[in-house]
Amino acid sequence: MNKVVLMGRLTRDPEVRYSQGENPLAIARFTLAVDRRFRRDGEQSADFINCVVFGRSAEFAEKYFRQGMRVSVSGRIQTGSYTNRDGVKVYTTEVVVEEQEFAESKASSEANAGYHAPASNPTPGPAPSADAGDGFMNIPDGIDEELPFN
Repeated sequence: MNKVVLMGRLTRDPEVRYSQGENPLAIARFTLAVDRRFRRDGEQSADFINCVVFGRSAEFAEKYFRQGMRVSVSGRIQTGSYTNRDGVKVYTTEVVVEEQEFAESKASSEANAGYHAPASNPTPGPAPSADAGDGFMNIPDGIDEELPFN
């Protein structure tokens, strides 16, 4: 069985590209900084794990995930390799994300990570709001068709 569950902070905004062809597919890539459980000499240490997500979930990540946000993902580890321009074989490891979600309220994310939301909302319609009291996000009515899950 190949299953991984991670919780960490986004090191940067997701990078989204679209595949070529008649029906382009969104592909989002981001890196999660995942704290290690045990510390060496009192130092905080983290692993930086590359993640890739496809389709509507990639579009969701592009729209709502921002640097510093704490998110939780689950998926599978995928390894690969390629030969770079210098002729050196490079090995890759990434998590192919199958599920993703916010791991804290928007207010907590902003306070803990120093994340600042953009001044304007570039997309029409309501943006998700967070209730800092219970840590759960309130999803506005009418957003169902934009969400990558049911």
